[in-house]
Amino acid sequence: MQALATEELFSFCSGETRRWREWFKENPSTLDLEIDIAQAKTVRDLVLHIVAVELRYAERLLEEPVTEYDKLATGSVMELFSTSDQADRKFRHFLSGATDAEWAKVLTFPTRSGGTLTASKRKIFVHALLHGMRHWAQLATFLRQQGHKQPWFHDFIFSDAMV
Repeated sequence: MQALATEELFSFCSGETRRWREWFKENPSTLDLEIDIAQAKTVRDLVLHIVAVELRYAERLLEEPVTEYDKLATGSVMELFSTSDQADRKFRHFLSGATDAEWAKVLTFPTRSGGTLTASKRKIFVHALLHGMRHWAQLATFLRQQGHKQPWFHDFIFSDAMV
């Protein structure tokens, strides 16, 4: 049995983020709805949290300086998702050249809320993707409960990440 390839998981997550960008372009007022998920006070705050984590972990994988939250644009939908675009490019760059040794490399780094952590690059990559997936699911549920359903299925089986 073949394991799920990192590129396929990344493709699914990246595609889901693109769908969210398009949805928020059509529904920008929903960004200002009050919410209580992951210490976010608004939907905008939660989206910022999702995309900021993507960027910061992509930067860690490339062993680049980590961007501070206050340096990230949050005004418009396109500004918010430009952070995700940066992360996407960095993840793709990492994936294009990562060797087995690179995946196994262990990093120690500070987090904003969890103290100092030590993890392999493989674990960091998987965390970054699952983190976004989890929060997008929470957001989808919240928005649906507020009467703002998304017109696509969020499940992996409906994605074009693999056959």
